[in-house]
Amino acid sequence: MMCLKCGIAVEKGFTTSVTDLGDCLVIIRNVPCFKCAECDEVTYTADVAWRLEKMIEASKNLLQDISIIDYAKAS
Repeated sequence: MMCLKCGIAVEKGFTTSVTDLGDCLVIIRNVPCFKCAECDEVTYTADVAWRLEKMIEASKNLLQDISIIDYAKAS
């Protein structure tokens, strides 16, 4: 797989996703991804992106200012 931004080959790895919902900050650690070693562009598979969306939606109901979730440990 090639980086969509710079065209360099990407490598499998893990990253931290940070989403600002205005009244809540959602941090999800250890998210599997493809990451470019050249420009640090991160790409998710469709399954990971779908799961991230579901985790962010669920965290909206927690009524917390900051939610920190470990991707690998979330069900």
